[in-house]
Amino acid sequence: MTIYQDEDGVFIAECPSVPGCVSQGRTEQEAEENIRDAIRECLVVRAEKGLPLVVTTREVEVAL
Repeated sequence: MTIYQDEDGVFIAECPSVPGCVSQGRTEQEAEENIRDAIRECLVVRAEKGLPLVVTTREVEVAL
């Protein structure tokens, strides 16, 4: 899971291993609580559609 603050001050939470699973909140804590609910719902929908529950993700470092 990743959480970052956008230009409007809203915290965005994403779960890269569950495609399309994104949520938000006014605080980091709220965003984390919301993404937990979103993950549960996304997994239910993916299971119902016969899709893989998660996908493989990798972290890559890039020198600037």
